[in-house]
Order: sequence, then structure tokens, then C-alpha cells
Amino acid sequence: MTKQELKQKVIQAIDSLADQIIKTGDFLYAHPELGYKEYAGTAYTAQLLENAGFVVEQNIAVTGVRAKIREKKQGPTLAVLGELDAIICREHPDCAADTGAIHACGHHIQVAVMTGVALAFQKISGFQYLGGNLVFMAVPAEEFVEMEFRTDLKKKGLLTYFGGKQEMVAKGLFDDIDISLMVHALNLPDGKKVLTAPSGNGFIGKKIKFTGQESHAGSAPEEGINALNAAMLAINNIHAQRETFSDQDRVRVHPIITKGGDMVNVVPADVRMECYVRARTIESLTQANLKVDRAIRAGAMAVGAGVEIEDMPGYLPLLNAPALDKLFQENVRFFCGEEGISQGYDFTGSFDFGDISHLMPCLHPFTGGVQGSLHSKNFAITDNDTAYILPTKAVAMTIIDLLWEDAKQAQDIISNFKPAMDKPQYLNWLKKTEKNTFLDLGET
Repeated sequence: MTKQELKQKVIQAIDSLADQIIKTGDFLYAHPELGYKEYAGTAYTAQLLENAGFVVEQNIAVTGVRAKIREKKQGPTLAVLGELDAIICREHPDCAADTGAIHACGHHIQVAVMTGVALAFQKISGFQYLGGNLVFMAVPAEEFVEMEFRTDLKKKGLLTYFGGKQEMVAKGLFDDIDISLMVHALNLPDGKKVLTAPSGNGFIGKKIKFTGQESHAGSAPEEGINALNAAMLAINNIHAQRETFSDQDRVRVHPIITKGGDMVNVVPADVRMECYVRARTIESLTQANLKVDRAIRAGAMAVGAGVEIEDMPGYLPLLNAPALDKLFQENVRFFCGEEGISQGYDFTGSFDFGDISHLMPCLHPFTGGVQGSLHSKNFAITDNDTAYILPTKAVAMTIIDLLWEDAKQAQDIISNFKPAMDKPQYLNWLKKTEKNTFLDLGET
């Protein structure tokens, strides 16, 4: 069999599996679950792959799935990833009534594409023609949310890191992976179906607690220390820093107050904030975070409040592997032509796939077939073929290119790739980023 014949067979298999691929996406969409709570999604995906003959591990990082073929070959191992978790958007018409959860980031599409690739190769016994190995992973907790819930899981010893891929790296689940591939949905301009080689910010997550002194807000406010005033000053201090951030560093800082006090007639003494500090490089991220810490401490010092700043390692900037982007473009061009492809886009949001991109060659294109902004009430699929079937075919064909002839192209890409970090360096970055800073009540 030639490579082109195998590509044609996998395309035909994906067409025959189209209803199942869409059904998988529909199931996940109808059962949206937040990070580390994806029990229904984990069970459904695991059963689907197990029924197809894969060796399946469930709950690999609290939740999540890892599947592989039974026979391991010599050569590199490629991982195809899909993310399981939803977000909260209570304004979305399809959100869960009890939790507000909804797949308004398209992660259900990713998992459907991942399983579609796996089922297609299994249907045509395509693995026998390829060098190396394939692993399929449904990954938990891409969205960095519900920090209190994840802190509780950490205290119970159920996880170490808040991000799903961080946790999986720490657990060794990427130790045998040489290249990782996944796709993400995005509302693309008219006429465009694919976007390749995007860039993205890294970020540090922050939980902040201001501590003041309670007092009657009406009769004796002078006896209190207003922690809410400290938080408001901190936010204004952060605003004053914005002109000091270089445009090229793409810095974004967006705090929210999650608790403003206990009662309206009591001087607020316990005020909580959450914040992300985002930037394009690790160096600019570190520098911006120092400025934000300074602004927060200054707000507390101004009124004599105390403050605790808890930094949590967020995600690293998203890096590209040009050789992988080129292969994907060559394959997707077959379906949408050159005019349907955009190259390069500057995202100031963050992806935990950025962490993986620092360790190995990674492919992370965006595909269309959806409308509305990510994380918004308007996000919806408009074209099942573009959203589900096109990326499934393009990923499968790219895998064939990579693993054909004893995985020659994959071996070349791996050999020429210089990782930004190795695993020990990465884990050290996570460890040193995770820290607590204290300013005691009344300290200057």
C-alpha cells in the first residue's frame, strides 16, 4: 500500500464514522463538566475506545483517559490530545441549569476529533502500515478555574498542580511521548477554515487575601482597617503599572474581587481577589508579576492592612514547531484550498498546551465551523463537517506523513527540535513559581 492509498482509506473510514464522531461531541456537549469533575466524559470516552480494542487507562489525573494499541513498536510515539472540561457561562442558552457549565470553548470538539482519529485507524487496521506508536489522551482541567476546589483536592493529596497537562507531566504520562498533536475550535473570518502557527501568552495565577480589622461601619469606622479599600487601591495600583508594560510583551493583568466583605454595616476585614498575570515570554511574565505583587502590597500598606499573595504556576507561552505546521497545512489544503488557510495569529489568552510545547514538538492549529467568541454565550457549532470531520481527516493524514517509512519525518522533526526545557527544568519552574508572600497587619 502506498502512503496516498492509506490516506484515502483513512479519509473513507472517517466519512463512515462521521455520525459517531458527531455523536461523541454531542454527548460531551450535553454533559458539560468542569475541570477534575469530568466523570461522565471520562467514562464515555474510555468505553468508546475500549470497545474499539484499545488498552485504556481511566482517571489518569483525577479524571481523564489514556488509550493505546496493544502492540508497542520501535520508534517515536505520537500523542493525539483532546480536552474534556467545560467552562461556566450562565448566559449561554445551553448551559447546565445547576452549574452553569457549557462547552463554549469547543473542547467537546477536540475529544470527538481525537476519538475519530483513533477509531478510523483501528477500522482500517492502519497502525500496521506505520512506524512508531500512537497514544490518545482525553485530558482533564485545561481551564484554570475553581481554585478553591482544586486547592481542596491538593490538600487531600489527589493532585499536585491545578492544570491537567501540568499534572500529567508530573505523573510521567508524557515521558514516552515524542510529539503531541491537537486542534482547537475558533470562529474564523469568512472563507477561512483553518488557522496554523498561533502564538499565545503564558500566565501566573494569583489568589490574594487582604486582612483588616472589623468595626461598626457606621458608628466607629475609625476603629477599623478597611481591607476592601486595600483591595481597591491594589487594583488602581495595577492600573498605574499598565503604561510600563512593553507592547511586544503582550502583558495582560485582570484581577477580580471574589469576596468584598461579610456585612454592609461591618468594616470589611476579609477581602479576597483572584488574578491572572499574562505575558508572551517567561522573562516578561516574571517581571510583570513582580510589578503586580508590588502594587498589591502597596495597597495593603496604604491602609495598614495585611495581605497574603499566593502564586500558582499557570501556563507557559505557546510555541510552534514549523515543520509540523507545514505538514498540517499540506494536508488540510486538500480540503479547503490555500485560500481557506490563515497562518499565524497573536493570542493573548493562554493554553496549557503551551507547557507541552516547551518540552517537545507540538501541533496546535485552529479550525472553524463555529460562531461566537470563545467563552461567550454566542459560541455554537455552525458546520459539523468543518468543526468535526475536516480536522479529524487532516490530523489523521498528518500522522500518516509523520509515521510513514519507519516514522522518518517524525524522527527528523524530533532530531532537529531543541526543547525550551527538559522535564526537570519544567518541574523546577512550576515549583519556584508556586510561592506565598505575606505582609502582616499594620506592617510598613
